[in-house]
Amino acid sequence: MAEEVKLKYPKGIPYIIGNELSERFSYYGMRAILVVFMTQYLMSHGKPDPMSENEATTWYHLFSMVNYFTPIIGAVVADVLWGKYKTIILLSIVYVLGHLALAIDESRIGLTIGLTLIAVGAGGIKPCVSAHVGDQFEEKNKSLLEKIFGYFYFSINLGAAVSTLLIPVLLEDYGPHVAFGVPGFLMFLATIVFWRGRKVFIAIPPVGWQAYKKDVFSPAGKKAIFNLSIMYIFISIFWSLFDQTGSSWVLQSEKMDRMVDLGFVKFELLASQIQAINPLLIMLFIPLFTYFLYPQINKFFRMTALRKITIGMLLAGFSFVIVAVAETSILAGGKPSIIWQFWAYVILTAAEVMVSITGLEFSYTQSPNSMKSFIMGLWFLGVSLGNGITALVNAIILNPDGTLKLTGSEYFWFFAILMFATAVAFVFLAMRYKVESYIQTRDSLPDPLLVEN
Repeated sequence: MAEEVKLKYPKGIPYIIGNELSERFSYYGMRAILVVFMTQYLMSHGKPDPMSENEATTWYHLFSMVNYFTPIIGAVVADVLWGKYKTIILLSIVYVLGHLALAIDESRIGLTIGLTLIAVGAGGIKPCVSAHVGDQFEEKNKSLLEKIFGYFYFSINLGAAVSTLLIPVLLEDYGPHVAFGVPGFLMFLATIVFWRGRKVFIAIPPVGWQAYKKDVFSPAGKKAIFNLSIMYIFISIFWSLFDQTGSSWVLQSEKMDRMVDLGFVKFELLASQIQAINPLLIMLFIPLFTYFLYPQINKFFRMTALRKITIGMLLAGFSFVIVAVAETSILAGGKPSIIWQFWAYVILTAAEVMVSITGLEFSYTQSPNSMKSFIMGLWFLGVSLGNGITALVNAIILNPDGTLKLTGSEYFWFFAILMFATAVAFVFLAMRYKVESYIQTRDSLPDPLLVEN
């Protein structure tokens, strides 16, 4: 019976989830206040030096682009040289130093150094952590993989929810030093938690460059890279929309009525706190979709991974329709209720469950065993591409005189239409995709279990 419990619930999973909880607290807490910091708190030689809304949005998405580009580098380093455990530990230290730079220097220099180090650290560990979750399983307990990825994603959003509510308050009451310092401490804590799990992890060793190159350029490797890369290009448009919750949606919420009246209590949200709705809804939607919605729909219509992703894309487009309508009201001189964004978040969060959680699991199962981290890196490269598209759009629409080619609701309508068109095109891709299934087997795992120190 004890062996059965061990088989179902790998001992390393609690340490990975604990690490992810603290790390995501640090990341999303920092990200929640980033646009507000750049537009209101940025300093130069002791004097205020705030960015314009368009400049801050561009910086935000350039940072996100680099943050999601570095996973492919971290993946190669992990698979070829260091292994996932060592890569996560070393890059976590870089990550902590990035938070430190933001906490002690409020200038553009501190901002640049801090965001660069965080992009390298946070981005570099992303594919390793996701793949490390899958590495804890074998053929016998692979049926639990979807559930564990759900718990994994739940921990991400629990950390995100708490930090997104707390850190804006710390910025408002105590300033950037404390507001960036607290996420830094949580990242340090995340590193310690992960280190504590080193003796119970199933750790797949690095394969070395020659073997890695052989696998990557094998027929199965090239097929996986080609097929998934095309898919990720389409999905990148989803991320182009989704990550605007930290930029254009925050800037819109500044102009809205943020008073919340629950009857028994009445309070006003800070503009950046509205982002907490997403992780709070994620924690509700994960069990709702997993245990109720998907099983019920499957009785009438088989919800394959690719179908879930397609529906999620369409929902993302509808969420931008809502914020476009709200923006029209703002331009007309109104001050619409923040409830408009709430309903937009409901739809976008449902989209995230169907695209992101499904995409992570699907990516793991579609990649050969020696390429798990690399394929996860490709997944995040798609997120990088999406943020790059947003940054590019913001650069293109900026006129020399500082005015914008796409103003107000036009901006949101552009992305909504782009998402709808992409979802329709994705249908034809999904119809031609041949699904594979690659899961670690006992024969492919170290025996006895390898511990990377």
